[in-house]
Parts: sequence; C-alpha cells; structure tokens
Amino acid sequence: MTFGTPKYDEEGMISNAIVYAHGSLGNFSSMKKIFPLTSQNDVFDKDKYFFICISALGSPGSCSPSTTDLKNKFPKYSIADVVNFQKQFLKEKFGIEHILGLIGNSMGGFVGLTQAIEYPNFQEFIICGVSSYKVAGHDYILSKFVDEIITSDPDYNKGELTYSLIRTLRLANLAEFNFGLSKEALRAMSNVELDSEFENFGNETLEIDIYDLKYCNESCMNFNVENDLDKIKSKVLIIACKQDPHFPPELDAIPMSEMIEDSQLIIMDSELGHLCFNELETISSELMEFMGDFDER
Repeated sequence: MTFGTPKYDEEGMISNAIVYAHGSLGNFSSMKKIFPLTSQNDVFDKDKYFFICISALGSPGSCSPSTTDLKNKFPKYSIADVVNFQKQFLKEKFGIEHILGLIGNSMGGFVGLTQAIEYPNFQEFIICGVSSYKVAGHDYILSKFVDEIITSDPDYNKGELTYSLIRTLRLANLAEFNFGLSKEALRAMSNVELDSEFENFGNETLEIDIYDLKYCNESCMNFNVENDLDKIKSKVLIIACKQDPHFPPELDAIPMSEMIEDSQLIIMDSELGHLCFNELETISSELMEFMGDFDER
C-alpha cells in the first residue's frame, strides 16, 4: 500500500518516503493506523510525505510458509532478513536507496531498530512504537510457550493442516489474548463479556496459517539488539504505553531510551495497552514536534 505524495530530488529519486512496518503477521493494511493523522497540516500530512507499507517477509500474502506452500520446509528467517527483504523491495519497486524514516509498531519496531543498526545512513528517523530492543523475561516465555504448543503437536511435521493442528493453532493464538488490551480494560469486562471476547479471538485467529505463526514467533523470540544500539545514527522516537502488558515501559522503552543516544520518549496513557497505536491522535502534538525536524526534506 502506498499513500501520500511522492517528491523527487534532482536525480529523480523519491526523497520523502516513510515506510510503515507492521506488527507480527500483519500486512500492508496495518498502515491505516496513521490515517487519522494524514490530513492537511497534520502530523503525517499526505501532501508532505509518501508512505509505503509492504507485507513483511513471513507474513500472509508475502513470501511466507503459507503462500509458498513450503509450510514447515520454509527457511528460518530473522528480523534482519525481514529488513533486507523490505530494503530490496524498496529498491526494485521504487528505486529507493534512502528513506526519510520508518514507523514501526511491535514487531515493526524490531524491524526499525534492526534497520537503523544494520544500515545507519538509510533513514533519518525511526519511530519505534510499543516495542523493545530485545525479547526477554515474560515476553520471551510467552513466545516460548507458543512455540511449545505448536511443536508439541505430533502432526506439525506433516506439513499439512489436520484437525489436530487446527485445534493447536487456536490454542497457540489464545495464549496471546491476555497480552493485547490492558489489564484495566480486561478487568472492566464482565466474565460473560470476556468469555465472548476470548471465543471470538480464538475463532478469528484460525485464519492465520500455523506455519506462518511458528516461523514469525520464532524470529521474534530470538530478537536481541541490546549490544548494538550504539550503532544507531538516526533520530529515534520511542512510543510506549504504560498499560502495555507486552512491553511495560519500565522494562523496555525507558531503558532503551537511555541506551540510544539521540532518542526521545513518549509514554501514552491508554487502556488499549499494546494496541494503543489505534489512537495515536492522542499524542499528535508530541508527534508533530518530532516530525517538525523533517519537514520539507
């Protein structure tokens, strides 16, 4: 998906591209999260910037276990592979060898940080939202638990969807339910409402391919760039949510902001928790201040 107005430099290259990197197993449409801020004179004014979002390596609709039909024979990939896949796409499709910036939420934040480390001069800024510099502690155990659920199914190695794997897929996805909305939002629901939400979540996620889930989960589980953050030259804006059950600010965003030299930190107050990127308009003034450094590039 592309959105906005491309501008060109003297060599005919797009000079105002901003890439949106989505969360795990999302797709190009995840860029809609910033649409409320793309009106004229708003933070991400569509007349100032040209936005690009691709479905990442490993995600449904892109090169993935499901779309290639390789299933459990798909090569293992890392977040660095996701970065290189995207970088190659930008060059082949648009001729882009330098972008203005990247906005990434959750796994997309992993992508942004990795790109800024591996290719320090490729972008001028990174916005890293509800994310971290490594998967550790409770978040690592969650990923490990999802992996254990999937691989413990004796049908996993068959490479074909069986009734058992459908049930296993549902259980693996349900393990994630408690890490989206904040504890406060979940507590405000009655048990009847929670039963319904839990059931619906399990049913909706059955659309995900179990092999896509396995490979993506594994790539995130092994993510750790803690020792390389000093290589980042881009300006970095870190967005956290104090009610995020995945990446609590005190464990992730705050330490990360202290380790990245040229970084700024915004901590949102949202009961959407890990899903707070759906209401970025609540921090529009802070975003506007950050983006002011990149106008008319």
